[in-house]
Amino acid sequence: MKLRNVALGALGSAGLIGAANRLLGRRADGLDSPLDGETNTYRWRGFDVAYVEAGDPDDPDVCLFHGINASGSGHEFRGIFDALAEDYHVLVPDMPGFGRSDRPPLLYSGSLYTTFVGDFLADVTENPTVVGASLSGAYAAVAAEDADVEELILVCPDATTFEGRRPLVRSLVRTPLLGTALYNLATCKPAIRYFNTDHGYYDAENVTDELVDYQWATAHQPGARFAPASFFGGFLDLDADVGETLANLDVPVTLVWGRQATVSPLEDGEALAQQANARLLVFDESDVQPHVEHADQFVRRVVHGEEPGDATSIEIEVPGESDPAETEE
Repeated sequence: MKLRNVALGALGSAGLIGAANRLLGRRADGLDSPLDGETNTYRWRGFDVAYVEAGDPDDPDVCLFHGINASGSGHEFRGIFDALAEDYHVLVPDMPGFGRSDRPPLLYSGSLYTTFVGDFLADVTENPTVVGASLSGAYAAVAAEDADVEELILVCPDATTFEGRRPLVRSLVRTPLLGTALYNLATCKPAIRYFNTDHGYYDAENVTDELVDYQWATAHQPGARFAPASFFGGFLDLDADVGETLANLDVPVTLVWGRQATVSPLEDGEALAQQANARLLVFDESDVQPHVEHADQFVRRVVHGEEPGDATSIEIEVPGESDPAETEE
């Protein structure tokens, strides 16, 4: 009798978990474009990759690759997209497995994304300025070894977000019942708000309801857990030395950092700039997303090269092997 009760209890729990998972799936509506541009599709290795473009196609290309996390998408560039489109032909893809792109149940990897970035640049753009955030910054750096790019602008690039690989974590998150439940827990709205506030944004007021709602919606599209499962398992990291890669490129490189960045602290940016012999721009009152928290300043200072109108950005020139000299302008 006891064994039967345990079995019935387990079945009941599984049924409740399954029902909760299905309910969450139904509550997540289809995603509208977060950017004011034309949505197109890039067919790549069986994926339909959604990307948005705006601006005059005869203007220089700028391609923006969003950061990698469970709720990542081109929504990240909502604050700079329109301003860039005034002077550039701007293209923003949702990475495969994220946003409005296809999300098949593949074993996603860092090498897959590096290949995607290189192919997208070769097939859809012409000698672009490339902006890449976090892991996508590392993908762009490696892809630029073979792609024709005008300039790299990398926001807190990092090839390693987790130490080592955890295949059991990836396998667990990919499971239909328990994995979906754990994933839903990790991407519930309170969790999304917490992660953004804790190590995404310096100013908690920037973590708006609109931001949380969109990130929740993109994190609960069909197949949404498969790419993040590889992310949680450490499989989206790259076995690459980003500083050495950048140092060997024959293109201008600008690194952009938030002074209050926690996951990727500023000292990492200083060391990377020193190794890569790259310009480093530091934004005060910013965590790992200065292009979001200081969007207007980012466009003026980083993309257009204008002098800052206030002390928000601090430029640190890193002249070769000498010690960095910090100059506030």
